[in-house]
Amino acid sequence: MARGSRRQDSPRRRNRDRHGRGLRGPLYPATLPAARSRAERFDALVIEALEPIEARWRTELTQLDVAVDDVPDVQVEGEDGVVEDGNVPLARLLPAGEDHRSRIVLYRRPLEARAKDGADLSDLVHDVLVEQVANYLGLDPDVIDEG
Repeated sequence: MARGSRRQDSPRRRNRDRHGRGLRGPLYPATLPAARSRAERFDALVIEALEPIEARWRTELTQLDVAVDDVPDVQVEGEDGVVEDGNVPLARLLPAGEDHRSRIVLYRRPLEARAKDGADLSDLVHDVLVEQVANYLGLDPDVIDEG
């Protein structure tokens, strides 16, 4: 029989176990925090940073949404409501429009790139979120952050 050809009567093995180590599966069970993706961990970090701000300013923030995007759009340069590091936006405040409420958009990848570790990322997300909420409310960031 020529190399690469198969006999018609032999069934094809679908799940190969080349080296005898068993079938591949998830590295961690889905119930453990290590099984979450980077994006899911970042979303949890944003929610954690937003909770104390929202607890204090709940009535003022009823018309505000907070969203996370991976990277900023190219056309955001020079716009109001943008918190940037150098020329790369870290977050953006979008005013209310006809079809949506006001929205703060945090950009995950630029924020992660500027953080040294998890604690630094948590502080950076908190600082950027405080600055954006202060911008939305027209207040000083120190007023938002106290408490």
